[in-house]
Amino acid sequence: MLDHWIRSLSARLWVTSVAALAVCMSLLAALVIYAFSHFPERTIGRHEQIERAEDIVKGLGFDNAGRPVSVQPSDQTAWLFKVVSSELKYRVLDQQGSVLLASSDAQDRTPWIAGDPFQAAGKIEQVAIGSRSFDVVTLQVPHGHDVFYAQSAMSTRLIDAMIGAKVKQIPAIVKITILAATIIFGLTLTVTLHRALRPLREASGAAALITPHNLTARLSPKGVPSEIKPLLNAFNEALGRLENGFSVQQQFLASAAHELQTPLTLIRGQIELEPEIKHRELLFREVDLMARQVRQLLHLAEVSEPQNLSFGEVDSADVARDVVAYLSRKADREQVKIQLQVPVAAASIWADGSALFILLKNIVENAINASPPNSVVSLIVDNASIQVQDQGPGINQDHLPFLFKRYWRAPDSSHDGAGLGLAICKEIATAHEWQLTVSSLISGTRFTVWL
Repeated sequence: MLDHWIRSLSARLWVTSVAALAVCMSLLAALVIYAFSHFPERTIGRHEQIERAEDIVKGLGFDNAGRPVSVQPSDQTAWLFKVVSSELKYRVLDQQGSVLLASSDAQDRTPWIAGDPFQAAGKIEQVAIGSRSFDVVTLQVPHGHDVFYAQSAMSTRLIDAMIGAKVKQIPAIVKITILAATIIFGLTLTVTLHRALRPLREASGAAALITPHNLTARLSPKGVPSEIKPLLNAFNEALGRLENGFSVQQQFLASAAHELQTPLTLIRGQIELEPEIKHRELLFREVDLMARQVRQLLHLAEVSEPQNLSFGEVDSADVARDVVAYLSRKADREQVKIQLQVPVAAASIWADGSALFILLKNIVENAINASPPNSVVSLIVDNASIQVQDQGPGINQDHLPFLFKRYWRAPDSSHDGAGLGLAICKEIATAHEWQLTVSSLISGTRFTVWL
């Protein structure tokens, strides 16, 4: 399960995207922290100074003559000017630089910045007020036809204290932001990938349902991303070629089997009419073997195409009795007893009676071949399954995976055949949606058809 998740496309896309986001955000956070740590006066400090000056401008009150007469900044700014009046000051100047309004610690008339205030407008300059260093912001305040200037002075000591308090919090804030963004992005990406890859999952599911019995099916490109459509088209083309090849193969098997049946019957008849032919029994044996293989080829061609089957209500017990009657002479020759166990009131099943007969005949015939003289082959029928059990030497565990493959015969097999009997049984079971299983017993082998 873990290996499947690691190899899945959605998991790789998810991990790659989340990792890329985390790396980008970490780099951005590192850049922000570096900027705040190495250039605080250009970031936090300047922002604080300009904000205080703008608050003074917003709080200016003018008389009827258009001259500033009061300053009413926000509560926070007013509190700061009152509490740290020696570190934070303001002034309001006219065009000539004369002080019109000032905070409590800025009442003296000494200019903070020499020269025309117009030249200082919009700038932050570091000056000495008294014996200490201050950063002074000058903002231009146009009002009517006059122009005034608002100045805010913040001591370097206060700026450093404010910057230190804020920068100290930045790493923690950045970490929390990165973690929250990564989690939210990961959850959102999970839903997005699930929806985006749904057409691909549906196509994979449809492809998994395609078997030799429904090669006419094709994968629909509807809703599939354009990058995947060439793959679906190539898969559909491959299915077309496979369908054509499979059809040709089945036609060849059927045609070859039909063409061989008549000559084999004529050959056997000719041998019977020529009593002087030597080794007649050996020839009969070889002809019968070839005829059996031809019949198996015909059966294989028929059951491989579902349209060749005719389904209806079938009594499995009656079919089992027919199989026992058909193989009774062979069982007698091999000195093997066929023991049939059927329920008193067997339920009918939906099946092709002829195909079920072929399936049971092949399994029971194999059981007779594998059984030693004076042993029993049990054919057990119930409403859920049909079991065939012999008392032979059993099947090598290494051979179990190959039992139902076409043309496969065990290396130590002592019986003639083409290796098609159990393959035909598997085809019949698949066409009926039954399960065909095999298990080794302490003595013998048991084949079970789960209905």
